[in-house]
Amino acid sequence: MESYALLLAATLNAGTVLALASLGLLINEKAGIVNLGAEGMMLCAALAAFVAVVHSGSDVLGFLAGVGASALLAALFGALVIWLNTNQYATGLALSLFGAGFSAFAGIGYVQEKLPERLHFVVPLLGDIPLLGPALFRQHPMVYLAIAFVGWLVWFLYRSRAGLVLRSVGESPESAHALGYPVRWIRLAAVVAGGALCGLAGAYLILVYTPLWVEGMVAGRGWIALALTTFATWRPARVLLGAYLFGGVTMLQFHLQGAGVDVATQFLTMLPYLATIVVLALISRNPTWIRVNMPASLGKPFHPGT
Repeated sequence: MESYALLLAATLNAGTVLALASLGLLINEKAGIVNLGAEGMMLCAALAAFVAVVHSGSDVLGFLAGVGASALLAALFGALVIWLNTNQYATGLALSLFGAGFSAFAGIGYVQEKLPERLHFVVPLLGDIPLLGPALFRQHPMVYLAIAFVGWLVWFLYRSRAGLVLRSVGESPESAHALGYPVRWIRLAAVVAGGALCGLAGAYLILVYTPLWVEGMVAGRGWIALALTTFATWRPARVLLGAYLFGGVTMLQFHLQGAGVDVATQFLTMLPYLATIVVLALISRNPTWIRVNMPASLGKPFHPGT
């Protein structure tokens, strides 16, 4: 039972990275923008967070540096696709490639660096409950903030006027523009907010989940997060559920290896990516279901006055 409690704790830890990045991409796509650069933004954010903590010793500055670096890249992406009308898919891929290359180059000198000793968090009283304590109440505060953020995002998107405007921009930017809303600025704000969340995911990855810098350490999580938005049919609560599902698959490989299961390590390592492909294949069998839930103007450029 203790091993299962530790597996659940690891699942929450791993799923938080995917949840934060996926929620950021969901905000982008609710506004009609597809950003394929999550992988690159997360890598740059992870490096910025790592460098900040190495030189300052402050995790708070690390998280702020990660968020700032990713938000800056997202703003650049937004300026290109929203004002210069570059292709969203090509620009996103370029951002991903740039982030991977730049982080590898700039991070060479930090491969051997070590972070200060990590803090351990325990919820008073609840953390001492047998089994449930180690599984649920000894997590980093960012885990609980991610869960709370999902609840806030549901309210924002479906119960607030600002959320309605954001969704209208993703559904019909022409109608929103005709009503006097600044469609381009709203889309830019959504892109920057989504980039900030991807940066938070990258910072969490390197400061909490795997506290060391290694080239390419995001290891495809940005692409899995992108797939999660479709898997969840653009619903925040489903994004959180899907993130924990994929986080559990990721952690299952280590649990099976620790249990001595005689399975090739290469097969266990590919489980999260295999699960992503299987889920997308199953969803793609019903294109009508995707089309009904997908923002109508997703990936389509908007030209005011045309």
